[in-house]
Amino acid sequence: MKVLSENSTELLILVFLIVTFLQSGIDKITDWKGNISFIKGHFKDSPLKNLVPFLLGVIVITELTASLFMIIGTYEIFLKGVSYFAFLGLQLSAVTLIFLLIGQRLAKDYQGAMTLAVYFIVTILGIMTVHQ
Repeated sequence: MKVLSENSTELLILVFLIVTFLQSGIDKITDWKGNISFIKGHFKDSPLKNLVPFLLGVIVITELTASLFMIIGTYEIFLKGVSYFAFLGLQLSAVTLIFLLIGQRLAKDYQGAMTLAVYFIVTILGIMTVHQ
């Protein structure tokens, strides 16, 4: 219980982001065609329109890898009191969100870009708490 009380902020942020990125990555895989169709329409007027399948694959890989690192990091915090993998997962989450932000801005979806800022703030808070 001491681990929970001493690391509650880090653990709650990690769980929040694990749920966010793991669900998002799994959704993209299970409905690949639907996601490709939606995103192609979303980016039809952007310079990324011909790269949608490749870029979606990159996003899936970064989301799932970040989730895996954060899951391992959560166990690391519980078992050893260290947060090496949690820190890596949080950093990769931030990079993933920046990738998504670039896409939203190029697609001129400013509302979508603004929504990503909330996740980015949570991620940066996670990095700050884990990296103390």
